[in-house]
Amino acid sequence: MSPVTARPAGRPRDPELDRAILAAAEQLLREAGYAGMSLESVAAAAGTTVPAVRRRFHGKAGVAVAVIDSLRIETMPAESGPPRSRALALLRNFRANLLRGNSMAVVGTLLAEEHRHPELLAAFRHRLVEPRRAALRQVLAEGLSSGEPPDSADPDLLATMLIGSLYARYVATSDLPDDWAERALQQVWPDAPQSAAH
Repeated sequence: MSPVTARPAGRPRDPELDRAILAAAEQLLREAGYAGMSLESVAAAAGTTVPAVRRRFHGKAGVAVAVIDSLRIETMPAESGPPRSRALALLRNFRANLLRGNSMAVVGTLLAEEHRHPELLAAFRHRLVEPRRAALRQVLAEGLSSGEPPDSADPDLLATMLIGSLYARYVATSDLPDDWAERALQQVWPDAPQSAAH
């Protein structure tokens, strides 16, 4: 957990109020962006006071990091099956998370704030991007060791390209088709006839 997320424990906290604050902050972060979110607006939306928010978090940045840490995301797919099938499952999982709750809007907000608050984008990377990128890189490396995709490929570069294609498609068209993960993977790791039959 980021060191700016929450204050040390004091009096017993109300879990329902904690959830209300995070839910209000998440909605404001998505709708108004980080710049448009304030402790006052979070407190008002959560039905509480600014001091109550400050008792829980180190300022506005702490609230935002806590929201990112609590994002409801799709669980990583099981680590079983042929490497290509696992790679496809990971890309589909990443797509689902980017589309869930307008996460792309959050990404834009975090990029805009990177120079002032790098901890926000770092928290998003840690929460969503890094685990899936590492898993995809590992699956690609397994495939390369068996000759597919081409053994001259760089698994780190391939993982970045595949994940990057999701962002690029959305930015270019505001759309991520259901079959985009398969189409992107097919370009670097064509489906063999025997696996297509499954």
